[in-house]
Amino acid sequence: MSRADSIRRVLSRYRDPRLARRIVEKIWEVAGDLPDVRIMHVCGTHEWTITHWGIRSLLPENVDVRAGPGCPVCITPASDIDSAIRLAMDGVWVLTYGDMARAKGSRMISLEDCKADGGCVKVVYSFIDAVRVARANPSREHVFFGAGFETTAPIVAYGVLKGIPENLKVISAHRYVPPAVGLIAESDELGVDAFINPGHASTISGMKAYKGYFEKSRKPMVFAGFEPLDVLLAIYMILKQFKDGAPRMENEYRRSVTWDGNVEAQKRLKEVFVFEEGYWRGVSTIPDSWMDFKDEFSKIDARKIYGLDSAGGDHFPPEARCSDVIRGLIDPPECPLYMRRCTPEKPVGPAMVGVEGTCRIWAQHRIVGGFRCGSGACGTGSGR
Repeated sequence: MSRADSIRRVLSRYRDPRLARRIVEKIWEVAGDLPDVRIMHVCGTHEWTITHWGIRSLLPENVDVRAGPGCPVCITPASDIDSAIRLAMDGVWVLTYGDMARAKGSRMISLEDCKADGGCVKVVYSFIDAVRVARANPSREHVFFGAGFETTAPIVAYGVLKGIPENLKVISAHRYVPPAVGLIAESDELGVDAFINPGHASTISGMKAYKGYFEKSRKPMVFAGFEPLDVLLAIYMILKQFKDGAPRMENEYRRSVTWDGNVEAQKRLKEVFVFEEGYWRGVSTIPDSWMDFKDEFSKIDARKIYGLDSAGGDHFPPEARCSDVIRGLIDPPECPLYMRRCTPEKPVGPAMVGVEGTCRIWAQHRIVGGFRCGSGACGTGSGR
């Protein structure tokens, strides 16, 4: 059996339609006597799974699953994008991910636009790739624009500890997810009753990183994987907690997430970064959520070396409701720019840029105003 066949065989276990139907029946059974329940996930991959497999269309009306700020490109501050553009126009080679290059700053200009105007911008696939580029071009100054959560930050920390070329600096826009979940749990405006916590980020942080936030809010938290059965099981587990009147932290994604997480990765992060108050675009300033370089690594900290501004402040196009989408207050079709002025081909707001952005995911699945349009035809479907 080939590797591809093996992968397909494993995946089929988590996409079994018969099991899915059984879980959906259990969800309806448990939800029958419950008041309205609002569940939020904080992961773009979860949103893709929920949207792609039409999971919302399978749920009772009293169960509402919302997408939260789980897209790293979406929540990267516009001021950081502005800083990267400034460097690129000054002749410093800015190295970043493809999605991050398309996100627009405060003047509605992206690094991709900057490159078209002669700026020094190069797309890389990882921090390791950025190190290779800098090492191959020792006469040029390079800055890696490091966005992402605790899933991508450890490789940066490891690389810094191992040693990187002198001509490579880093803008750390890395964010830590648990404090964001804690902030949302306390928000009366969002009215979230329970959480599906991100599987990949929690593989690094472990469940214990959320313990204090759970104990304070007493709102159910289930750590889930990314296949349809993973998400359906997570929803069922949350509803069962409500029915039992016993909120808990539960682990659906046992094949990857543990209580302690990746201790080695956590150690590297703490050696390199200090966890400071940080701004999440469209959300808020969140304590202990920004991975800033410790003073001993100031020689690679692009903010200190180039005098870059600290991140903060909302910058969205007029009429755009990006912030409301990112916080899960509205669905993408409720934004007046969605699929009109803002499309995957010509994104305006950050939630239409990143592959984990809610607007991008809904647009790619042709969801407009509660309708899901398939090939050549439209019909009612998986809109909320």
